[in-house]
Amino acid sequence: MHRAVVAGALFLLAACDQLSGGNGTQRSATAEPFPRADRPVAPIVSTRWSNEEARDRVNEAEDIMDRAGIRPGMTVADIGAGEGYYTVRLARKVGPGGRVLAEDILPEVIEALSRRITREKWDNVSVRLGDPADPKLPENSFDRIFMVHMYHEIAEPYAFLWHLSPALRKDGELILVDADRPTDQHGTPPRLLTCEMAAMGFRLEQLVPRPGAGGYLARFRRIVSRPDPASIIPCELHG
Repeated sequence: MHRAVVAGALFLLAACDQLSGGNGTQRSATAEPFPRADRPVAPIVSTRWSNEEARDRVNEAEDIMDRAGIRPGMTVADIGAGEGYYTVRLARKVGPGGRVLAEDILPEVIEALSRRITREKWDNVSVRLGDPADPKLPENSFDRIFMVHMYHEIAEPYAFLWHLSPALRKDGELILVDADRPTDQHGTPPRLLTCEMAAMGFRLEQLVPRPGAGGYLARFRRIVSRPDPASIIPCELHG
């Protein structure tokens, strides 16, 4: 459903991998060492969560960026960037001394976003193609990593978060926006999100309703090193 709903935002294993609610038999070599998530996976159905004009009318991006503590000079990753709603607004916020990496897993989306970045002359933005189970981000590089309306599309959250974790700087934060509804209805219940994050060493710092952003904002910090993949116990959807 979202911009990142293309993505992610990131991270579906591909339409063919979403059989049985995301619990199909095909898995990538990257995901194999990790447990499957005990939940369905929402399909990517659009490259946008809502149109940009409507989102700006409710001050969505400014509100989320302010609550995330985005400041000039920061380095930010926009995972599941889609058409670039947050990408360009983050680029403006961090300014010429900051950097934004926009990533998605659909080649056609990346191509379109690259054209937009070139056309609008966002010189502090880089665009790259991601992988459904591994964003392949450089280590110790980001003050904030944004995942907006795309977490419910990640078919392999434990693999994905495990590989994402080293990319955050010491005081970095993972910023998520999603709807409070089941994952197969294009949302993530906060209790499930918090459980999956905790399994990967992230602590919830703040959870606030943000109706203007279509759900809630969650801020996470990494407090312990990432676990051995074999030791991860998947969260139970109804547990």
